[in-house]
Order: sequence, then C-alpha cells, then structure tokens
Amino acid sequence: MSIGRLKEVRIDRGKTQKEIALLLHTTQQQYSKYEIGIQMLPVEKLVILADFYKTSIDYLLGRTDERNPYPKSILIDKSKILVQQ
Repeated sequence: MSIGRLKEVRIDRGKTQKEIALLLHTTQQQYSKYEIGIQMLPVEKLVILADFYKTSIDYLLGRTDERNPYPKSILIDKSKILVQQ
C-alpha cells in the first residue's frame, strides 16, 4: 500500500478519518492503521474506497499515478447477477 495515498485522497475530499471509518464499518483507530501502513486494508474495503473516491485500486495502492478509474467490466455485473440468484 502506498503510505500517504489514502490520506491524500481523504484530505482531497475533505473527509476525516472518522467519516471514512464509518463508510468502511470500522473504527477511526483501525482506519488510522490502514492509512499509516501498520495494517493492510482488506480487498473489499479497497473496492469501497475506490468506488467512493472514483478512482482505481491501483491508484490507492500506488501502482499508478492516474487518478481516473478504469471503465467498468461487464464481468463484474455478471458476477453480481450470479451471486444474487
């Protein structure tokens, strides 16, 4: 995880750690550990953050400097349909 990237996007959106923790259904203390790199952020929480910040998981992880999200995959929609059946 790119230490600093989570904080950067949070501050850019004008959010507090507590507000993001509520979004992720966790505590501010736990979110702080994610943000400073003490603990790894679970994939499902990365997905929530990428959607919330309208960016990609790669951007949050520091694998790219491109903030724009990737186009949505049709595979995601098919998997949701299969899970709901």
